Amino acid sequence: MNVVVCVKQVPDPNSAGQLDPATNRLKREGVEVVLDPGDEYGIEAGLQLAEASGGQVTVVSMGPEKALDAIRKALAMGAAKGVLVSDAALAGADALTTAKVLAAAIRREPFDLVITATESTDASTGVVPQMLAGLLDVPCVTFAKHVEASGGTLKVNRQTEAGYDVVEADLPALMSVTAGVFEPRYPSLKGIMAAKSKPVDRLGVADLGLGEVTSGEQIVGVQPAEERKAGEIVEDDGTAAQRIVDFLAAQKVI
Repeated sequence: MNVVVCVKQVPDPNSAGQLDPATNRLKREGVEVVLDPGDEYGIEAGLQLAEASGGQVTVVSMGPEKALDAIRKALAMGAAKGVLVSDAALAGADALTTAKVLAAAIRREPFDLVITATESTDASTGVVPQMLAGLLDVPCVTFAKHVEASGGTLKVNRQTEAGYDVVEADLPALMSVTAGVFEPRYPSLKGIMAAKSKPVDRLGVADLGLGEVTSGEQIVGVQPAEERKAGEIVEDDGTAAQRIVDFLAAQKVI
């Protein structure tokens, strides 16, 4: 099974995000950047499926040259090769542009399964997997918490608010995974050393035959969120319970 896993380098989610005052976009230079934690689960899922079928994993990323570090971590975990699409024209790309670029990069070689996270931790749009599946013209199964693949069929436990649905799709397909799908492995020293010699294709927009690429959106302004207002302290003078009930009713909670 040939598995493609989409990965992204993002500002460290454990640090407070900063906006570039010149562009109103998330600052990515001069801050700590890491492989998106959600992508580690996708890499692990891909590795386990490929190992069970004798296949291999290719990781694909779109970003600046520094995004190669995220690809190298995936290679150290066990992926066989990487693809980095890096082009100044892609700075600030929106979700649809991102999906178009990733789809063009993925189409370069045959694949059985494409795996993504449910959403990135920096943009959090949650729409790229579905867009990508549409552009690749393959079935899309989202929020996978358990996955099996055999005989050309993908079987997934799809997480829902009430539990999970069992969903099947013919391969090739695209699947987005949740944090509960598999526990990501740690790169071993051997894996880290081997990653240095694994192939990574570096591509630009021209290599993908997409023509002129634009972000499709423009951020015209940013305003700080309103500060949280002080709450009301209810002292129990015998009417506290009723006052709380009345408040909840006014907020349409009950």
